Amino acid sequence: MNFILENPLWVLVGWMLAVSVVLFFVMRKDKLWSKTHHRRVPEARLFLLALIGGALGGVLGMQIFRHKTQHPKFYLGFLLIALVQWGVVIWAMLPSDSISTL
Repeated sequence: MNFILENPLWVLVGWMLAVSVVLFFVMRKDKLWSKTHHRRVPEARLFLLALIGGALGGVLGMQIFRHKTQHPKFYLGFLLIALVQWGVVIWAMLPSDSISTL
């Protein structure tokens, strides 16, 4: 527990993983609903979940459930958001002396 308290970035990583799990299952639910002509999850809600940290779950959900893969705004948007989110986290976790040598 002290490790987490010493580096608050782990709280952010935990948040991003939790929201990713939520978006992953929302993608599954929306895929199932699309097959049964049920009320769908609004696209804005999918993007909101991606933007607040769940983009990785959106990318994985798209691939595993084959959902929204024909829509460029989703496969490019979720992928770009995920790359930026996780890139920033990885960059922030690098030791400060290694950043200055880049």
